[in-house]
Amino acid sequence: MAAEARPRTHDVVIVGGGHNALVAAAYLGLAGRSVVVLERLDHLGGAAVSERPWAGVDARLSRYSYLVSLLPRRIVDDLGLDIRLLRRRYSSYTPDPVDPSRGILIDTADAAATTDSFARVTGGTAEAKRFAAFSERIAPVAREIFPTTIEPLPRRRDVRDRLGDPALWDDLFERPLGEVLRRSLDTDILRGIALTDALIGTFSASDDESLRQNRCFLYHVIGGGTGDWDVPVGGMGRVTGELARAARDAGADLRTGAEVVSVSPDGSVEVGGERAETLQGRIVLSGVGPAVLARLLAAGGAADAPRAEGDHPEGAQLKVNMLLRRLPRLRDADVAPEAAFGGTFHINETMSQLDAAHSAASSGGIPDPLPAEIYCHSLTDPSILGPELRASGAQTLTLFGLQVPHRLISGRATDEARTVLLTAAHRSLDAVLAEPIAECVYEAPDGTPCIEARTTADLESSLGMVGGDIFHGPLSWPWADDDEPLDNPARRWGVATAHANVLICGSGARRGGAVSGLGGHNAAMAALEMLQG
Repeated sequence: MAAEARPRTHDVVIVGGGHNALVAAAYLGLAGRSVVVLERLDHLGGAAVSERPWAGVDARLSRYSYLVSLLPRRIVDDLGLDIRLLRRRYSSYTPDPVDPSRGILIDTADAAATTDSFARVTGGTAEAKRFAAFSERIAPVAREIFPTTIEPLPRRRDVRDRLGDPALWDDLFERPLGEVLRRSLDTDILRGIALTDALIGTFSASDDESLRQNRCFLYHVIGGGTGDWDVPVGGMGRVTGELARAARDAGADLRTGAEVVSVSPDGSVEVGGERAETLQGRIVLSGVGPAVLARLLAAGGAADAPRAEGDHPEGAQLKVNMLLRRLPRLRDADVAPEAAFGGTFHINETMSQLDAAHSAASSGGIPDPLPAEIYCHSLTDPSILGPELRASGAQTLTLFGLQVPHRLISGRATDEARTVLLTAAHRSLDAVLAEPIAECVYEAPDGTPCIEARTTADLESSLGMVGGDIFHGPLSWPWADDDEPLDNPARRWGVATAHANVLICGSGARRGGAVSGLGGHNAAMAALEMLQG
């Protein structure tokens, strides 16, 4: 009887093929390590992909993730990525929900026009000065904290000292965010503009004592050291394509259609299905969420660990992708649609509306109005549309709905959930437009409207994100507590699990979340230290 073949040993086996996994694979390959990436789907990139959602329509959309802020320049340079990020001239447009014929347009190229738009809504220039002062006050947070995200975890006390502003530290990291927003800004609408950064994919209220809103806010305002959110030319698929190229060029083995069914603490990784095999890694990196990893480890024979908050992730967002024949008309005659949709278009996102939406959802109801924000990729980067669409004046719109936790739809049929949330999104958007959005939607050759809703249930079923949580669980502060043990590479880099040779490289890492590559970079650095030891 022939002896059973021993599994091939790699330095590193990576479970999941999202953008963080590709970053890790590229770094490890460049360091001369043998690395294999195992992706369940038939394509790489996870949520950072571009797709054509409508048959016969030459529009390639960033279907899930859509903007880039937290990807460090060092990663781009280290891996030789040929990607281009464009800065948007318009930061945001926010129609007044009380009177949508007026709104606040923040134009980074025209300070006077910005001040005038504040005055139309707030009755003077004082609030514009307060908003500018608040933005200036928090600017050091980005400058001081962002560079630390690709270094070993700093201690809390060291970050506080580095910031050098105890009052600011207390306002942002010790007390609920709503307190400082109410002290700094006088109007509901401006408080809401600031608060939205704290609620992307995060179900929380302005005064939540857990400070989950503060953690989300931090990651949304530190990117690149400035907090700017940029448009990837060619869409998210371009970013993923470059990461995959870099990983392959570095010698990584990238496999799709390879579903991992178990992971053992000793580094044994089992692939199921038609391509069934067992691989052995000196180290295993997990690009899947901690909740998914826990199931894989249990299947691999790991002892049950106490369940934690991260075992029950819950997303809280709706994403609607649209292709329009043209941009819709606004009720605000002083602002061109190209300017309003050129940045982030806030819809029913005052602080009181955001908190009321949280209260409604906490009681089991769909928020009405649904807070949402929109941006138009094609205004900044028309390359995602085919020549005929560009010539016709067609534009994409991406709507991101807030305060819709997975619990609201987890008991509904998927189609019903999409319909309910899409109706709520349309109703909210139409309230600030001069015409129904439905009148502007492009139709595919078969007569189908070019509009799709992606709920948390869709993310769970298509991408394996438990609860549709885009962060794979609660966000963490990007530092270690003062008494936290940092006695091995995995802990120092914020990628440790309960098992010494299994590390987290995805959004569930201590500094994970968004299209940043941080989890992948930091896991690779930890793994290289371990392999050299």
